[in-house]
Amino acid sequence: MIEGSGGVFDVHVNGTQIWDKKATGRFPEHNEVLDKIKTATT
Repeated sequence: MIEGSGGVFDVHVNGTQIWDKKATGRFPEHNEVLDKIKTATT
């Protein structure tokens, strides 16, 4: 994990961004990031 600032919340898996709070305008719902991680790694 890399700490951000200013409300930044990005998640990357193997160099691919799977979540961007700035682009979506919100934090992920429960399990939303985990589901995206599973999809990105299968």
